[in-house]
Amino acid sequence: MAKYQKPTPVRGKTRVPERASKSPMAVASAPARSVAPPPPPPGPSPEAVALFQQGMEALQQHHYGPAAESFKTLIDRHPLERALLDRARVYLELCNREVSKRPTEPRTIEERLTAATAALNNGAHDRAESLARGVLAEDPHQDLALYLLAVIEVRRGALDKGLSYLGQAIAISPEARAQARHEPDFEPLFDLPAFQELTELPAQASAAGAARKPKRLIR
Repeated sequence: MAKYQKPTPVRGKTRVPERASKSPMAVASAPARSVAPPPPPPGPSPEAVALFQQGMEALQQHHYGPAAESFKTLIDRHPLERALLDRARVYLELCNREVSKRPTEPRTIEERLTAATAALNNGAHDRAESLARGVLAEDPHQDLALYLLAVIEVRRGALDKGLSYLGQAIAISPEARAQARHEPDFEPLFDLPAFQELTELPAQASAAGAARKPKRLIR
């Protein structure tokens, strides 16, 4: 009978039982989570939009002062409205440049009368009237301002008002009657007896003086 021998263990090798590999198909896939999109950024406030639109309307009408005021108010009150601020700053700079280029408003009576005459020659009747009335509010005895108003009213077809202003101008400066007799703007008045009586030269005026055509104030 053969002798039993105990098997010698192999050093350095430990046998580990293999684990059954999990097949990918065996693992239940977890349902994907739905991610909600981020909320859209809030739009500009109604007040900011209103200020911007107000400034744009004034800018389109070349009212640069009011337009600049609207854009500046928008920038000061709504510093977080980035959608509007960049454009508002550009338009504000444009308005400031235009305002700086514009001539200063005439201040003295002589400057305002000159500006009123220029406005009348350019057909800007409303501005000429505003300047002339401003002069008369300060000095009612400015005959040129009254003369300009007479021309404005006749151009508008208000012949009675034109005669009234012309009469006031002649009462202050009788020399204006000679000017009026040769004023093309008064042509609608030439055949009216009231105009002829108003502009009749004094009897003591010399024939040469009566026939001499005075220098026109309005060209």
